[in-house]
Amino acid sequence: MKYSKPTFNAVLGLLTTLLLCHTTQAQRRQAERILDTTGVKGGLIVHVGCGNGELTAELLANDSYLVHGLDTNAANVVRARKYINSKKLYGKVTISKLTGSRLPYVDNLVNLVVAEDIGGISTGEVMRVLAPNGVAYIRNGGQWEKTVKGRPDNIAEWTHYL
Repeated sequence: MKYSKPTFNAVLGLLTTLLLCHTTQAQRRQAERILDTTGVKGGLIVHVGCGNGELTAELLANDSYLVHGLDTNAANVVRARKYINSKKLYGKVTISKLTGSRLPYVDNLVNLVVAEDIGGISTGEVMRVLAPNGVAYIRNGGQWEKTVKGRPDNIAEWTHYL
């Protein structure tokens, strides 16, 4: 059976839409699991190895978060930026190219670091950027590992929002 070009394009478009919806739902569920498991309720989330940006976008669960995606691959950075812009999330979610093995943050700033592959970044470097009580959620050998940075005894807990 031979299909006309408009019919073929319509079917192809429908299949692409269904696949994207399924992928987005899977990323949404993964982001929910990450946020539930880590217990992080707001602040700066860093997604190392952000790929196409889908999971990065879904980590923005509400307005109490800012999300920064990092990737060493320039093509991934371009794709992720396009995806974030298509979702109208730019500003609350940003994407940058990661160069080297140093994370581009001051000490004690980040609330959550998520990485399926941490690459050449050391555990010490991740701990450097995490705020006290911040969480590193890193996949290692097929298993996700949660590490919470301790709070030094000489730092009191701030009880006020903002």
